[in-house]
Amino acid sequence: MKTHRWLCSSIILPLLIVAVTPAAALDVMSNHPYLGAIAVDAVTGDALFEDNPDAVGYPASVVKLMVLLIILEAVEAGHLTLDEPVTVTRTAAKMGGSQVYLEENEVFPVDELLYALVVRSANDAAAALAIHYAGSKEAFIELMNGRARDIDMNHTVFHSVHGLPPGRGQLPDISTARDIAELCRVLVQKPIVFKYTSTRRRLFRTDADVPFEMVNHNPLLKTVDGCDGLKTGFFYAAGFSIAATAAKEGKRVIAVVIGAESQRVRDARAKKILTEGLSTLVTSEPGPTPASTRSSTPTNKVP
Repeated sequence: MKTHRWLCSSIILPLLIVAVTPAAALDVMSNHPYLGAIAVDAVTGDALFEDNPDAVGYPASVVKLMVLLIILEAVEAGHLTLDEPVTVTRTAAKMGGSQVYLEENEVFPVDELLYALVVRSANDAAAALAIHYAGSKEAFIELMNGRARDIDMNHTVFHSVHGLPPGRGQLPDISTARDIAELCRVLVQKPIVFKYTSTRRRLFRTDADVPFEMVNHNPLLKTVDGCDGLKTGFFYAAGFSIAATAAKEGKRVIAVVIGAESQRVRDARAKKILTEGLSTLVTSEPGPTPASTRSSTPTNKVP
């Protein structure tokens, strides 16, 4: 029987180290309690809370939300199908960090790789999808940056499909809480998104003797009523980030925290601004839609 790499503890440890070791000369962008945060009405985009939302940081694995968007839009346009087979390339199989340990020439449908991308935050799944659709990671990154410009992510530049810290000679992905919220607003218009982002646990490679169990990194799925997404991110220089969303009584809020000093702080602050933003929307009296808040001046700042 073939032994998959994910069963080999001697390999797993070095791969985990890749995800938490800072790249050479990469400035630490996390802050106390975070670099920037925002909560918005998912429909109007109006800011319900903002605190330094235009501060530029490293989004880490949150960039995979753009991969998710591009692949789902390709499916909508008929360029891909969810059951379309994807053959894993050597490049994709060599990805480090969080992964599902894809092996060269393994074949999985787009649908399964999307679960791996979102639930496991699998860097190898991100690379496999990108290469399958665009022919190379570099070509897919061009699509990512083009789509970012389309939706007014004006302070975002993607240099990877996965959000890992850059290697020697490479540049980091950069974005802001406001830009990520704009990306999330586009995503939540697609109900299929929640099929992936709300999944807490799922088995991958189910035909193996011991399938690989994927566990969602988003703790707000368990602690916030109505939370059904979206994505977390972390590496040493980036700090801890999250893009979260929750719905109640027909209202939906998106909350983004980037560059938090710790996972505990990130989760606590994100939970607070998400639940308070949702409460504000649900209890507000019907009336004219307020003007969109586009200033970086903090409002309703979390103490």
